[in-house]
Amino acid sequence: MSTTTGRSTGPGGRQRVKTAKGRTTASVRWLERQLNDPYVRLAKAEGYRSRAAYKLIELDTRFKFLKGARRVIDLGIAPGGWSQVVRKVCPKALVVGIDLLPVDPIDGVTIFEMDFMSDAAPGLLAETLGGPADLVLSDMAANTVGHQQTDHLRTMGLVEAGALFASEVLRPGGCFVAKVLAGGADSALVAALKRDFTTIKHAKPPASRKESSEWYVVAQGFKGRPEAPPSSS
Repeated sequence: MSTTTGRSTGPGGRQRVKTAKGRTTASVRWLERQLNDPYVRLAKAEGYRSRAAYKLIELDTRFKFLKGARRVIDLGIAPGGWSQVVRKVCPKALVVGIDLLPVDPIDGVTIFEMDFMSDAAPGLLAETLGGPADLVLSDMAANTVGHQQTDHLRTMGLVEAGALFASEVLRPGGCFVAKVLAGGADSALVAALKRDFTTIKHAKPPASRKESSEWYVVAQGFKGRPEAPPSSS
């Protein structure tokens, strides 16, 4: 069994993995980064499941999209940090989340362990929410294969699917927040968001590691679904 037998303190009080028998260099670097990450320590102290909670907190501090939210959908909910933030800021909000990975229960949150890209998922989420959403959150990202262009296309496909879903379930004035990759949303997605929302902003919150390629797009002021043209019978 591979074990880490201790830690040592490096220059400036930085925690280092003392021994790492059987671990790869990459895993040792990951462990040391976790040990020295202030957001990881803060999340543990404040009861959040991941440091990602602070990305949402920082985005909301700037864009104010959580205030008054009553119905929220969390796409790519695992491990649950974003929904925890929503419930803390909006304790009466109904939250529905979905992820391929199992997620421990969260009070006030309905969680589905299934693929958002499955045919049944969008209807199930909308039905469970029971009314138009105030906010659709997406922290979804495709599993990487190590080829930058392929990874980008797969993740942006998820973002586009999330944006289309948001346009079907949001109330007028609602908001869509999604993780994108370096460079932000591509031109086709931006054009679709500009058609459906009054303001589109890109942001990289401080809790997002500098070396990470992730950014977030915040689309606010959903314009509402266009009415179907009258029939010509």
